[in-house]
Amino acid sequence: MPFTFRVWSVGRILVLMCALGGTFLLFFGVALRVALRAREVQVPVLVGKTVNDASQSLGALGLTLKIEPVRRADPKVPLNRIMQQDPAAGVAARAQRSIRVWISAGPRTTTVPALVGQTERTARMRMEQDGVALDSLTEFRSPDYPADAVVSQDPPPAAKAPRVALLLNRGEESTTYVMPDVIGTDGTLVAEALRARGFRVTIVGSQPYPGVPPGTIVRQQPQGGFQVAASDPISLEVSR
Repeated sequence: MPFTFRVWSVGRILVLMCALGGTFLLFFGVALRVALRAREVQVPVLVGKTVNDASQSLGALGLTLKIEPVRRADPKVPLNRIMQQDPAAGVAARAQRSIRVWISAGPRTTTVPALVGQTERTARMRMEQDGVALDSLTEFRSPDYPADAVVSQDPPPAAKAPRVALLLNRGEESTTYVMPDVIGTDGTLVAEALRARGFRVTIVGSQPYPGVPPGTIVRQQPQGGFQVAASDPISLEVSR
């Protein structure tokens, strides 16, 4: 009986110790997890800030700043401002963690080529080759400059800039005339009169038309009333 009692007492002590140990481990794990969570902070927004401002923001949260040595050009982020960060803003991070950032080298600047005197197509091709974007294109018409040619540019050649504005002469607008209705008139006389005024006139194949005198215009292109310029071709068909 005493031996049985002693065995039972030892068993109860072991069970009690296991229970106490399990409780301790449970509370220890919970406390450790709470402590780790308490040490986590939210990464702030660093993009667009200077290095000094970013260091102060991170220092107040117990984080450190790590600057990547390679700078990158960015058309939207000014020079010496943070253009990228890792981890991103809003991510939970433990205290003392380093936040990597990349610094902007500012917009990419290139040397503006000489574009005055070139056609619009040639100027655009040259700009594309040199990595210069078109800022604006202003057009005007004048007989004093070559047609479809760049007259002025801003900034001037050899300047350091990512964009350039162009002034382009489209040339003097050509004069147009109203094509008269010449059907039923003498084809030879009409052709001579139009050619004397600089038009290109062609008398095309003829065929007999009963009751129509030979050489009379029976069809014309363009038709009467249409606008024609001196460079436009005029076709006349006459009877035989």
